[in-house]
Amino acid sequence: MELKKDSNAVTIDMLLIVHSEKRRATQGTHSDGQGDPGAPLQRRGGFQGVGNGIRKWQKIEANDLPGHLAEKQHPQQTQVITSYDNQGTQLTVEVHPRDAMPQLLKKLSLANRLQGDKNGNTRPRQPRGKDAYAYPWDRSSLKSMPLDLPRLEKLDTYASQVTVKSGLDELVSDLVQETQSDLERVRAIWIWICHHIEYDIVAAQEKDRQAFKPTDILRTQKTNCDGYAGLFEKMCRIAGVQCMTVAGYSKGFGYQTGQSFSGEFDHAWNAVYLEGQWHLVDSTWGSGMVDKTTSKFTFLYNEFYFLTHPALFIEDHFPDNKNWQLLKPPQSLRQFENSMYHKSEFYNKGMLSAHPETSTIRTVNGKAAITIESCAPTLFMFMLNGKQEHGLLSLRKNGMKLEVYPPTMGTHKLQIFAKGSSEIYSSVLEYTLKCNYVDFGAQLPTELHQPVGPSWFSEQMGIMKPSHPDPIIHTSDGRCSISFGVDEDISILASLHGDDGSITEETQRRYIFQLHREKRTELKVQLPHAGKFALKIFVKKRQEPGNYVFVFNYLLCCTNTKVNWPMFPESFGNWGQDNELLEPLLGVLPANRNVQFKLKLHGIAKALVKGQDTWPLTLNHEGYWEGSCSTAGCEEIYVMVLENANHNFYSYILKYQVNAQ
Repeated sequence: MELKKDSNAVTIDMLLIVHSEKRRATQGTHSDGQGDPGAPLQRRGGFQGVGNGIRKWQKIEANDLPGHLAEKQHPQQTQVITSYDNQGTQLTVEVHPRDAMPQLLKKLSLANRLQGDKNGNTRPRQPRGKDAYAYPWDRSSLKSMPLDLPRLEKLDTYASQVTVKSGLDELVSDLVQETQSDLERVRAIWIWICHHIEYDIVAAQEKDRQAFKPTDILRTQKTNCDGYAGLFEKMCRIAGVQCMTVAGYSKGFGYQTGQSFSGEFDHAWNAVYLEGQWHLVDSTWGSGMVDKTTSKFTFLYNEFYFLTHPALFIEDHFPDNKNWQLLKPPQSLRQFENSMYHKSEFYNKGMLSAHPETSTIRTVNGKAAITIESCAPTLFMFMLNGKQEHGLLSLRKNGMKLEVYPPTMGTHKLQIFAKGSSEIYSSVLEYTLKCNYVDFGAQLPTELHQPVGPSWFSEQMGIMKPSHPDPIIHTSDGRCSISFGVDEDISILASLHGDDGSITEETQRRYIFQLHREKRTELKVQLPHAGKFALKIFVKKRQEPGNYVFVFNYLLCCTNTKVNWPMFPESFGNWGQDNELLEPLLGVLPANRNVQFKLKLHGIAKALVKGQDTWPLTLNHEGYWEGSCSTAGCEEIYVMVLENANHNFYSYILKYQVNAQ
């Protein structure tokens, strides 16, 4: 064949095409996964079934095969000579006139470009050693080749807005007209598919439905995963880029942690040849997700599955041919089944690793411990059996630590979520916990929320240099004092929570007394009895409207059964945050006693204590208001202040109860 090319034309003297196949191959038999990836495949078509949407490869009509030659004579232009030997091998020859464009090249040409690579090769080659990436992941990049995503934003916007006008060729032509390289052509095709083709739930459930043709996909803009892969492959080949469809197992919709895989493959994706190497893409998973509860598809673009690093792609994609893992060494099916499944959001939100690296964890003495390493500070939360209970989650600058105490023996589902730079928590990990022992002494308060202990997040919210950096505080006498630096414009609110009902919503702040001294806030805490309590810390900017925001909590533990502290005095709105109470700190005063008072009050003209009588407080040289009063005949004692010396109106700032006589 003499083939001459210039920038404007393709001249063909004669095209001889030899297609060798068994006669019975057109009956749709399953091709061996180790076969030549460049051979025309009868298995182009639909994976179908509930889950990832596919049941088995099915034969597509002959004239829908990329590069297929219809076995008939083209009128007046093409002669087709077909011959069979005694072993059933078919030889087909097409003879074209000098000035006629062969039908095959018409089908696969676009803008004067031959289908294939720049060297004119039309049969994609098998992956070789240079295509393989080291396993495990080296943390260098989420991608298998350098990718400047900000530079591609303009192309992404353009490709996502291209509309179908007629057929597939014209669509590809419109998409690639703004591109300068094979990478950009593949990117434009990927973006268009991910933003326009919807996953067809119904088709996935109809196991006998025929495979989707590209023309049907363009018309309905729906398909299942083998339709996605077939469409992506055909569009790439039209654009002159080598591409293959890969079949295999996947950890997608319906996957259960730790499950095994056997029988028919359940998913399809693509390998695309760029800059001398093969790379992996999954446009099905790049386009969106299926809600497990409603079985409805939602477009939700996922960048992770475009040119994914093979050492990460193998976590949820196991190809039928190990060569398409693009890994050295390749992983076995058993390794695939047992390996930890990090969801795409794990990496999208900057996670690097998690420990343990197995999906099933057996508790030790009733506890399971999980750590995650991230490349930047990240907010996390967890759910055990669907509830945010029975665990201690503490944040670190580069990750988190979680200790979980299952409340019962048996199997439990643990989900871990991360927030990243977005406002939405996304599921990043799932573990199965096997518990054969329950540590009842480790039971945690129901109101203990996440995270526990101060961290980079509390610093970000204006709380710094805590006196207690650890999340758990043990107290032998039922009292503790916690302090931290606070930004000047930050207001602090704290509340105490237990599970036995002794602390009500009205009294949960009465066991805490808040003081401010030299730009530090001190929380004095008195526990009503022995046990475990959650001390919640909230913040709010003083000059801004709105509610206080939860930041973190401490776990307070006391085993002393003699502890029985009363509440602190009740404070009112005029009790300023900068005020300081030295005595009395107990909210319940003894009857028939003289009680000493000492307070630091700011911006006050006069102060007094009121019971049966009124006792004035005097300002000493240290700036404290001091005095005493008698509790005889009193049920309640109030501290009152006069803010303006020219007025006679006193405000209540503190209230004490008096023990019954």
